[in-house]
Amino acid sequence: MNKRMLLIIGGVVFVVIIGVILFLVFNRNKDNGNDPENKITLVYWGLWEPESVMKSLIDKYEKQNPNINIEYVQKPFTQYEANVFTRIQQNTVDNTPAPDIVRINNAWRSKFASSLAPLPASIMTPSEYSQLFYPTALADFRDSSGNIYAIPLEIDGLALFYNKKLFNAAGYSEPPTDWDAFIEYSKKLTKASANGEISQAGAALGSSKNIKHSADILNLLLLQNSVEVISSDNKTVTLTSPRAITALEFYTDFVIEHKTWSQDLGSDLETFYSGKLAMMFAPSWRAFDIINSAPNIEFGIAPVPQLPGNDPVNYAMYWGDAVPKTSPNQEEAWKFIKYMSQPEQMKEMFSNSSQIRAFGEPYSLKSLASEMTTNPYVNPILKMAPTMKAWQMGEQGYTEEALRTAINSVVSGGIEPDTALKEAESMINLKLTEVIK
Repeated sequence: MNKRMLLIIGGVVFVVIIGVILFLVFNRNKDNGNDPENKITLVYWGLWEPESVMKSLIDKYEKQNPNINIEYVQKPFTQYEANVFTRIQQNTVDNTPAPDIVRINNAWRSKFASSLAPLPASIMTPSEYSQLFYPTALADFRDSSGNIYAIPLEIDGLALFYNKKLFNAAGYSEPPTDWDAFIEYSKKLTKASANGEISQAGAALGSSKNIKHSADILNLLLLQNSVEVISSDNKTVTLTSPRAITALEFYTDFVIEHKTWSQDLGSDLETFYSGKLAMMFAPSWRAFDIINSAPNIEFGIAPVPQLPGNDPVNYAMYWGDAVPKTSPNQEEAWKFIKYMSQPEQMKEMFSNSSQIRAFGEPYSLKSLASEMTTNPYVNPILKMAPTMKAWQMGEQGYTEEALRTAINSVVSGGIEPDTALKEAESMINLKLTEVIK
């Protein structure tokens, strides 16, 4: 074989090799998502966090997964539940664009489950889930078939807010830990004229129209008093048991009997701002309202009081991220949610949030609780988290309004607690038949 022939063969081989290399590189780039036409876009509807908080987390995920593009949209809380539910339903009818990831309340699972994609065991097993998150998350987001519909990126619940200045003036250094002590504190911290007009309220309990979280407080009392509010299939509510009646009587007595609060006062939050309310109940995020509106008020947050001799029960009020069934990219959406729930990302989100407000969302991971022991806003929430409970309300806004109406019927209308609760029970069950199908 002459030299010319060798050069020709060598040239052909060289061209073939270069062609193979270019083919492999091209296909590897396509597999890695560098081809824009192959990118998967996930639309993520957030709620509490602005894009500035989420950006670094999303950028990092997109760098690790170049075939994924995350479009984050912070949605307003007003009408959020109706907007999410309606958009998902519309998508099934006329292909109206719907998000791939949404945030749902822990009391919404029974309403939303039929519209959501269950968490695949290949992403996270129920056993892994229960090891990572507090018991309330598994109870709230898992159905009777064992399907899990949301991963919480935070935990929150009802807490006791107290005015430190008023406590010190009354000789109290610590908040009450049980309800007997709470009644004693509330009476001593109340100041009223001879005709009963309250100038300083001991505790905001007893009414509904001027207490922001009156329905939540009543729910706390129902659960603490071992009331089986809803049936195991989430279709029937029972509010007429003796224990339920006792819980409502206990609540309304703070206006009717103890007179440590009045319907004639402004809202609990406004009264707390003015320095004329010693104790109120709210989730942790109400601290932002106080800090912004009344920065001179020195306040503390503590776990809610418990029934003496009973196992502790606290009330859960938090959110989880879920994937609608309508998403064409369910697995990728769940992968991203899992990524967001990992310790590194949760700590980064908390840190980012803390740059724009007093603190971030309390950690939903049990393993991170020890990192918040010195945080005066978050630590009380995490102390309560292991014993938090809730119940599936179906239509939350409607249900809470029925409970507020029952409270108002007793304190304003003179209706007996059993009659008021019977009416609320009837209203809620009627709505449940429409919502839970």
